[in-house]
Amino acid sequence: MMRVVVDDLAFRVSDAIVRPATARLDPTTPVIRRLEMVGGRAFVSSLRVQRDLAVGAAVVTGGGDLPAEFVIHAVIQSDREPVSRASVARAWLSALQRAQEWQFAQLTAPPLGTGAGNLAIEDAAEIMVEVLKAHRQAAAFPVDVCFVVETVEDQEVFETALRRAAASES
Repeated sequence: MMRVVVDDLAFRVSDAIVRPATARLDPTTPVIRRLEMVGGRAFVSSLRVQRDLAVGAAVVTGGGDLPAEFVIHAVIQSDREPVSRASVARAWLSALQRAQEWQFAQLTAPPLGTGAGNLAIEDAAEIMVEVLKAHRQAAAFPVDVCFVVETVEDQEVFETALRRAAASES
């Protein structure tokens, strides 16, 4: 199942939350920074890396005090590589692969790569829905993906992308 809700990502119950991040696991938007506040000290301490991660990588940590037991950090940018359609697609696919490996049935994700100077919500929706659709053809997990957006307008954009993907399967 794929669905879209307007909600606060930090309070969604699921097996794992996807968290867009930089190569140093820094948050990419204020909404994502909120996960650190809700996740608490245990979550924040898991965000330390010895060296920069590759753009397009995804790593799993515990969720601390978040309602999701785990967080998949999807690396969408670095100091040398800005957010792009390609970096978002690679990071989202990596996050989905981690969900498959860890057998996370329920996955919650915000739009990846959006924010000031980054991708438009329409681009993020198109990329995320298409990559998820391709991933599901060969993978059993995740079973349920919930896209969490901030506004009704963003919800409409994601729902349109889901309808287009469903229509192309017919």
